[in-house]
Amino acid sequence: MTWTRWQYCDKRRLLLRSMVAGSSLAVAGGLREVLAQGVAPGVITRDAMRPQLPYGVMSGDVTRDRAIVWSKTDRPSRLVVEYAFDEAMTKPRRIVSPAAMETTDYTARADLTGLPAGRQIFYRVMFQDLSNPSVYSEPLIGRFSTPPARKRTITFAFSGDEAGQGWGINEEWGGYRVYEAMRRFNPDFFIHSGDQIYADGPIQAEAMLEDGTIWKNVVTPAKSKVAETLDEYRGNFAYNLLDVNKRRFASEVPFLVQWDDHETRNNWYPGQQIGEAEKRYQVRSASLLSARAKQAMLEYNPFRIDPADPERIYRTFNYGPLLDVFMLDERSYRGPNTPNQQRMLSEESAFLGRPQMEWLKDQLKRSRATWKGIASDMPISLVVPDLNPDVPKGTYEAWANGDNGAPSGRELEIAELLRFIKRSRIKNVVWFTADVHYAQATYYDPVHAQFNDFKPFWEFVAGPINAGTFGPNEVDRTFGPDIRYVSVPPGNKQNRAPAVGQQYFGIAKIDGATETMRVTLHDLTGKELYKVDLAPEA
Repeated sequence: MTWTRWQYCDKRRLLLRSMVAGSSLAVAGGLREVLAQGVAPGVITRDAMRPQLPYGVMSGDVTRDRAIVWSKTDRPSRLVVEYAFDEAMTKPRRIVSPAAMETTDYTARADLTGLPAGRQIFYRVMFQDLSNPSVYSEPLIGRFSTPPARKRTITFAFSGDEAGQGWGINEEWGGYRVYEAMRRFNPDFFIHSGDQIYADGPIQAEAMLEDGTIWKNVVTPAKSKVAETLDEYRGNFAYNLLDVNKRRFASEVPFLVQWDDHETRNNWYPGQQIGEAEKRYQVRSASLLSARAKQAMLEYNPFRIDPADPERIYRTFNYGPLLDVFMLDERSYRGPNTPNQQRMLSEESAFLGRPQMEWLKDQLKRSRATWKGIASDMPISLVVPDLNPDVPKGTYEAWANGDNGAPSGRELEIAELLRFIKRSRIKNVVWFTADVHYAQATYYDPVHAQFNDFKPFWEFVAGPINAGTFGPNEVDRTFGPDIRYVSVPPGNKQNRAPAVGQQYFGIAKIDGATETMRVTLHDLTGKELYKVDLAPEA
């Protein structure tokens, strides 16, 4: 990566010069340290001798006083992060992280702590070559904002589904254009609702479009086959960071990330054995594949790892007095995909699983924020059949089973949760999701539901970021969904390329004065397609 890619306005050019000057001081400091130890420093004769940062920088898991900063290099190196509260970085503070080694594919993260609430933080990232400590990478810059301690307007983006169905990075078309469209809204953070990668979806150099022209993909060895090894999963995550739009977005907007199925394999569940009808896989254990996929996902994202439960995906984020976000994990604890008709809760009907369900109830009840946003990687009422060639027909992948009747199967967990929210008098719960590759706004009304022991609520679906467009799906009527908006028409052609323009994201904006949440759905140009204002329940 060269600096010119990041110099997209005059203000950035000025900032860049100040950053480089500051990093030169850091390099000089490293030289002094090496000389003091009696070690002769290496002489840099060309840029390739420095540690490289091919995938940019990211921030994520931001709280009022903490944030994760992430990057990756190409050799054993030590991550150094400097941060300050002004663009000129006049009084930077320095964090030195553990070494980036082969064991983490040279990815590294720094946990910035003791940050002030409600402030914009500017940072720069460098890697110090462990084989020659006098050699530092060129610095890369980023920024993020910490959640406010007091009420102020909050904006966040949400979407999912990236590099699916063979539609990868087409630089001639403009790459992952949704990221640039979202960036222009200057969101405080971004909810990535899963399917960050399509580990089961190889990408070829060319694909035919509907009009007979050719879509040209960036290709890499890791994306040439279905992912089975740890390095192949790592290569899938690295692939998406080749896109300049995503790198620029990630340097400015913190990520909150969850996973869905394609991080591992389409419609997988724990304990699944991939059948012989699926010829592309040599590794047949979905549990083994998912363990590799999860390791790669945690390595390639700005997750804050919990030492007590280092593989845990579900977690809560407070974003000040107006918003709590509950990130769910609907993969790790589910039962098998079945006809989804069980009449009692069991391990077979599980979707969240009992520990996660009790955690979610407790967190919702404890929340004092005006709005409670549940980030669910799968929609509640959209029917998603499991169409893999190695599974029986008539099995289902998501919450709904399509029978339009009383809750059964995985719907039993939704019914339990909705009943709890009502009886605990929890207010202002809104669901944000992706997975189905189109956009939708749904109002759930107990008056029209087969199960009606719940308070009305909204669910918003967005995506894909860069994948084939599908839908609209069949709708299960168990919980009384009133479909207020759908971005694709009935009978829409399936797996439409990004070039058609049916790529979608959502923006939620909570007004700091009125506390009203405005949710809008947008296409890849940023054009507003649907808008609704949600007044907070008193």
